[in-house]
Amino acid sequence: MNLPNKLTVIRMLMIPIFMVVVLAPLDWGVLSLGNTQLAVTNLVGAVIFAVASFTDWLDGEIARKQGLVTNFGKFADPLADKMLVMTAFVLLVELGKAPGWVVVIIVCRELAITGLRLLIVEQNGSVMAAAWPGKIKTATQMFAIIFLYINNIPFNLISLPLGEILLYVCLFFTLYSGVDYFVKNAGVFKGSM
Repeated sequence: MNLPNKLTVIRMLMIPIFMVVVLAPLDWGVLSLGNTQLAVTNLVGAVIFAVASFTDWLDGEIARKQGLVTNFGKFADPLADKMLVMTAFVLLVELGKAPGWVVVIIVCRELAITGLRLLIVEQNGSVMAAAWPGKIKTATQMFAIIFLYINNIPFNLISLPLGEILLYVCLFFTLYSGVDYFVKNAGVFKGSM
């Protein structure tokens, strides 16, 4: 197994660790940042998520630069990303830090694009590469998750927390990139209805 694939597997293994840290009734104390309190467990969870997210970027860079793209990587890398992000979003809803309707839209888009990717592979054997709107969507999702877990510390813009701003930015790019993928690949459905 090459290094990018090992990083992908590590990312998958970090998901249950992230869940335990965020959900277990651990009391590691509270940090005081100005007028705001931040639970250490939230900070540790955000750090674990950030490290796992960084492995997403890192494995892609290494695979492309060193020519280490494999079928396992093509399958497992996007799967690991979706597992990590969807886990974080579902837990944010459970913790009351994100509205359920936003997360439902994000999850439905991810499932729809995964289905579209499968159809494209089935029809012509090629893997649909991520386009820039999808990459922006992924980046804004990851930053929104990190800031929502750390209670938007230390950034507040016009009394609207950065995590919430990023959540709605990522919702926009989630919808935009989903429509973009379906419009560009509409030919997949010709003659099938």
